[in-house]
Amino acid sequence: MTARDIPAVHELECRLFPVDAWPLQMFVDELSQAETRHYLVAEHAGTIVGYAGLMCMQPIADVQTIAVVPEQEGKGIGSALLTGLIRESRSRHAEDVLLEVRADNPRAQQLYRRFGFEQIHIRPRYYRDGVDALIMRLRLTGARSDTTPREADRP
Repeated sequence: MTARDIPAVHELECRLFPVDAWPLQMFVDELSQAETRHYLVAEHAGTIVGYAGLMCMQPIADVQTIAVVPEQEGKGIGSALLTGLIRESRSRHAEDVLLEVRADNPRAQQLYRRFGFEQIHIRPRYYRDGVDALIMRLRLTGARSDTTPREADRP
């Protein structure tokens, strides 16, 4: 993601997360912290259709955001973005990757589980609309050394 991408990403953010959308300035601030942040976009036919961001402060990497437009879901974009974030986490020598996911978003939860994330906690009423957040963790220092979903978990 570059500064030129921010208006399009923010437009998607408001469309995809109307209740919890980040303000535009938050994306600007995040990109200005390259020493601890890493943001990606996914494009299709020259249009941004997904984005993801990571904060890494050793020994923890934290997925700040990940989103794909509904009309492009199921095409591997979310997996590609998550793979990029995990790869970046490894390059920054993180031991664990954490994220929060809405308790009412089974599709995202399934994606994270395919990558080896496990639920470790619940944050009650974390989102503005009162939905709980599931906190999930992927250990990077364990036996699995790849960044792709496990074969047994692929659809």
